[in-house]
Amino acid sequence: MDLNRVQMFAQVVEQGSFTGAAKALGLTKATVSRKIAELEADAGVQLLFRTTRKLKLTEAGSAYYNRVHRILLDLKQAEDQLSASQQVIKGQLRIVCPIELGQLFLGKIFARFLERYPDISIEAELSNRKVDVIEEDVDVLFQITSSTDTRLQSYDLLITAKTLMASPAYLARNGTPKTPQDLNQHKAIKLKSAHMDASWTLFDGDKWVTLDPDAQLTVNNVTLAREAAIEGLGIATVPNIIAQHALENRLLIPLLEDFPMTQTKLTMSFPQRAYLPRKYRVFIEFLYESLSQNPDNILLETPDFISMPQ
Repeated sequence: MDLNRVQMFAQVVEQGSFTGAAKALGLTKATVSRKIAELEADAGVQLLFRTTRKLKLTEAGSAYYNRVHRILLDLKQAEDQLSASQQVIKGQLRIVCPIELGQLFLGKIFARFLERYPDISIEAELSNRKVDVIEEDVDVLFQITSSTDTRLQSYDLLITAKTLMASPAYLARNGTPKTPQDLNQHKAIKLKSAHMDASWTLFDGDKWVTLDPDAQLTVNNVTLAREAAIEGLGIATVPNIIAQHALENRLLIPLLEDFPMTQTKLTMSFPQRAYLPRKYRVFIEFLYESLSQNPDNILLETPDFISMPQ
């Protein structure tokens, strides 16, 4: 049995096309198509109906996929088990994280981690887009939201404290809001992404209220929102750590501090596995070690395999 051809067939089914399978495997479409044709010729049976619009499994192809899919999963678990017991820790980690998190925190952590583990490499993508960890073969995903994907193991890491703020010039022109409802008379700089709603939710002393004031500028990058707020365009919601310099120098003024605002969480997710590869384990251990060194960080959830200092 040529396992490469079997893997290509499984990818064609899972991706829904030869093009998608070729991209996932890093091969050409022609190579994948040829190998599947060879598999069908050797088996003496057609596995796929090919049309100009889509691919469809034949009855024989469906039965074959169900069997080989389980076999490939077993092989992957065997590989993970071997990786979990290897003495030299090596391999590549593909990591996706929010832009600002990567710029502010993970660059330093990655550098120190790779110095400790010289046989590991990291391919990092900074993005605020929605990511399919399994389909895109991502090892670790950081995001500012809770994961609901049951295919993933997820942990809440930290609360990302944020505050409404505006520049002194904006407040001088438009007045300072005294209650959450006052925000409806102000101009917002909205932060919106695949994971974040642009509205604001605050506790007004009696109940939680959600406000959606008019915005001339809507962005998916919090640094851009901060800079627009400093220029006096409107009121923005900015994580305190990203606004720290602006707050200390009174380029921005915090607003409605007596009215709690709903906060967001930084989460970490990775594929569910029977055996966690050692490259995963050492990276996650190093991440928690690094985060715990800052006394301001209150870690929300910790994997069972990590022993945190008391």
